[in-house]
Amino acid sequence: MTDFEPDEAALSALPQTGEREVETALRPRLLADFVGQPRVREQLSLVLESARKRGVPPDHVLLSGPPGLGKTSMAMIIAAELGASIRITSGPALERAGDLAAMLSNLAEGDVLFIDEIHRIARPAEEMLYLAMEDFRVDVVVGKGPGATSIPLEIAPFTLVGATTRSGALTGPLRDRFGFTGQMEFYTPEELEQVVQRSADLLGISVDPQGRAEIARRSRGTPRIANRLLRRVRDYAEVRADGTGTLDVVRAALAVYDVDELGLDRLDRAVLAALVRSFGGGPVGVSTLAVAVGEEPTTVEEVCEPYLVRAGMLARTPRGRVATAAAWEHLGLQAPADVTGVDAVAPTLFD
Repeated sequence: MTDFEPDEAALSALPQTGEREVETALRPRLLADFVGQPRVREQLSLVLESARKRGVPPDHVLLSGPPGLGKTSMAMIIAAELGASIRITSGPALERAGDLAAMLSNLAEGDVLFIDEIHRIARPAEEMLYLAMEDFRVDVVVGKGPGATSIPLEIAPFTLVGATTRSGALTGPLRDRFGFTGQMEFYTPEELEQVVQRSADLLGISVDPQGRAEIARRSRGTPRIANRLLRRVRDYAEVRADGTGTLDVVRAALAVYDVDELGLDRLDRAVLAALVRSFGGGPVGVSTLAVAVGEEPTTVEEVCEPYLVRAGMLARTPRGRVATAAAWEHLGLQAPADVTGVDAVAPTLFD
């Protein structure tokens, strides 16, 4: 287990801060404090240590993986380990090349630029980013039409850290310009217990080992969810119990907030119930399924489906979404005889 000494200043400030500030205070500040992702931490530590010894900014870093696994925290850690300032923006915010040029021109040597959801960056800004990443230079176009003039602008050497939840959506030229790519993986329950313990220490919450294990088990392999559930357990324990997160208190708290034994929330269960009860287990298209639960198709596809697929309760086939036997069982229903598991609904060569 990673040793961690809580920041006394952060601890004293927590009672006066809101949820967003609390979440920020829970972020680890150094690689040694970061729980989980051992392979990425080892690889990244070599990249950073080598750059420090050579006295140059490290290669550009791309962090990919599902939401909530610590990509933003890792970007902040990179800046802290380098002793550099960090500028934070997102792909959708960079709609024009001029927006990116203004940000790049304000960077000091060795600064870290973090672009979240970098796969959503606008194409003109992306093309400007190519030159900035390779030659630390941007071309600013002045004027329009035949009289337009391109003025080269030198920028200070910097390190770009890009985060994406859809690495396949990145263009090849952009992906190839990153010197290091770290693939963030879902956490094990044991690692999530460490996350819960660390956060509980910072928040001053008393949670016994069984309570920590229960929160970790229902956190869907995601530290962000673990921290959110811990804060809700804190609320319940302070109002309806003696302030201690025992196993019974944790179970009661998560029942109030509609988080079941497998970590499924109200929307997850609504999707499964619609698929099983309204459509006989499928196959059904995602748009039809979204209408049945009153949500947008992108919400069902990006928020619910990844975990339901990973939990073996839902399968994506060319004909639509199909419920597995585990989904029927979780809802307390008897699955049809021809549904036995994921293999039974997996697409064949002729689907």
